[in-house]
Amino acid sequence: MKKYILLFGAFILFATGCGKGDLNNVKEDFIKNIEKRNSYLIKGTMNIISNEDNYSYNITAAKDKDLYRVDLVNTISDHTQVILRSDDGVYVVTPSLNKSFKFQSEWPDNGSQAYLLTSLIDDIKTDSESIAEKSENGYVIKSKVNYPNNANLVSQKIYVDEKSEIQKVEVLDSSDNAKITVNFSSIDYKPSFKDDYFKLESLIDDECCDNDNDEDDETTGNTIDEIIYPLYLPANTYLSSKNTVNTDDGNRVILTFTGESPFTLIEEVSKPSNEFEIIPVYGEPLMLKDTLGALSANSLYWTSNNIDFHISSNKLSGTELL
Repeated sequence: MKKYILLFGAFILFATGCGKGDLNNVKEDFIKNIEKRNSYLIKGTMNIISNEDNYSYNITAAKDKDLYRVDLVNTISDHTQVILRSDDGVYVVTPSLNKSFKFQSEWPDNGSQAYLLTSLIDDIKTDSESIAEKSENGYVIKSKVNYPNNANLVSQKIYVDEKSEIQKVEVLDSSDNAKITVNFSSIDYKPSFKDDYFKLESLIDDECCDNDNDEDDETTGNTIDEIIYPLYLPANTYLSSKNTVNTDDGNRVILTFTGESPFTLIEEVSKPSNEFEIIPVYGEPLMLKDTLGALSANSLYWTSNNIDFHISSNKLSGTELL
């Protein structure tokens, strides 16, 4: 009888030890599975929760050596934007407007990106306290994250199956609420890309934006019907002036806010360019709630619901303007 008890106890210790060992190996297996890949093509969805609003995207993320391309399609507006890291820079391209921002940026290496596998393993390796836990359908890897422009995002859960294949990522706030969720529907580790897939030229359509319409129709279509005001104002800051300026393309609204935290907000209707336009920005691409924007030291530019917004301040930093 004692012999059976000893054998049973030994089995329990062995099984427990294996369990811990397996969990310790989950992170390493996941990292190795990604690091051995020179390229990949991911398809899935991304949901962003901001207050009570939910923003959903269809996403295609591609990597080939040091080149990246991420296509984001807003499921409500069908608005498409592309983040591209090519041989000559980083771009945020809006094909429907025939224009792009160009950045001298370290993206995607300058922060966490929930839809890029290489970024996820960097987060795991950077966090010495990252852990793996058993879940119902596989494992969950938990790690800290680095979102320089959103301090509310502090950690993430990476869901993988028994074969270390990623299923889902949740980016959490300090209360463990999921604010960003990426669901992966397919991953191809041996994709075939066209020769120009990671080049800016592949996103330029010279015939997309022919504006040979009547001038009166263009001007009417480029007039702002309703001014958008900030939902939040810094303490002791107020609207001091509101001006509407007529332009060749319609009108431009200029809102000036004065006080302890002064800033200026400019709004005008988005208009596609006849020729592809590249706008240099000394800053970083930024994922906002329903669009991609361009963030610099003291300004922020974005397009939402067919309106171009530009906010700037001589006193506030770009991050504070968020």
